[in-house]
Amino acid sequence: MPARTTPPFRADHVGSLLRPKWLLQARDDHKAGRIDDDELRGKEGEAILEAIAMQRDVGLLSATDGEFRRTSWHMDFIYSLAGVSQVEGESIHVQFRNEEGEYDYAPPAMHVDGRIGLRETIFGDAFRFLRDNVDERIMPKLTIPSPSMVHYRGGNSSIDQSVYPDVEQFWSDLASAYHDEMQAVYDLGCRYLQLDDTSLAYVNDPKQREHIAEIGGDPEHLHEQYIANFNRAIEGRPDDLTITTHLCRGNNQSMWAAEGGYDFVAEALFGDLNVDGYFLEFDDERSGGFEPLRFVPKGKVVVLGLVTTKRPELEDKDMLKRRIEAASKFVDLDQLCLSPQCGFSSTWEGNKLTHDDQRAKLALIVETAAEVWG
Repeated sequence: MPARTTPPFRADHVGSLLRPKWLLQARDDHKAGRIDDDELRGKEGEAILEAIAMQRDVGLLSATDGEFRRTSWHMDFIYSLAGVSQVEGESIHVQFRNEEGEYDYAPPAMHVDGRIGLRETIFGDAFRFLRDNVDERIMPKLTIPSPSMVHYRGGNSSIDQSVYPDVEQFWSDLASAYHDEMQAVYDLGCRYLQLDDTSLAYVNDPKQREHIAEIGGDPEHLHEQYIANFNRAIEGRPDDLTITTHLCRGNNQSMWAAEGGYDFVAEALFGDLNVDGYFLEFDDERSGGFEPLRFVPKGKVVVLGLVTTKRPELEDKDMLKRRIEAASKFVDLDQLCLSPQCGFSSTWEGNKLTHDDQRAKLALIVETAAEVWG
């Protein structure tokens, strides 16, 4: 079977990587005023160069900057949009959990108190650095949160009605801002853009649909609204720009927030969302079975997230091959790729693995993909 020459690649990864301990210390030093902005930026650059080399050395054909210049996978981007403010002293709590127990996480809150827009290219400098430091064999990938992430956590209640008495105007402005961002990073040379999304995975969980109803949303149809506005944001994209999405049920220090297969959203997700590929979580029973993949049409690619980033134990290669074969009963093998189920460090703390564990898992993905697809 021929190798894929355009992304997503047979062996790929989601985006975030574990920060080196010395970079975490530098961030603490910066927060305490012991080092300035330039020194922190320099240390971030050193860490990114090491991350690029690691991705290259394990055999990946795409590279990210590990999201090393961010605090979280999504809020740095969202706060950079015009019209969005961080709300001090107010937060929405998210229940994360794993086999060891539960964790009440209070992410920073946000409020839409002005017209949404794009002040400047978000992560533009970060992408330039990545672009300028990968070799010609490696495609730089930029990851940003999807438009629905600006809405999901707080719903309409997080939008100032005096600014947007009609929520449709909010969605119109948000889609325009995302479209401008897409074009801006394309002009910088980005040809692989990934829009990360938890909402379209969360809504598969009945408890999350209860939350949507509690904040005044329509739990039966919210995912369709999100898909429609996602499509508005990327409408008219350049032909040579690959856009993928990653669907996650929460990834915070080896914990998750939602459970359930993709059944509830599958038909609309695969049939209506106009992306080229889907990075999907399939690392354990939380994610359900492969049956929803029967809705994937020809021409779209599914990247199977079979290798977990939540636990250090290395997966068995034969088991991965059997699971790929099982998925291929619902979607053609040529439409499948392999990756970790999520990033290794969606928040700055990172998951409970070592850097050696991370490297071994990425190398296993490359080796397994080579044996499956050639």
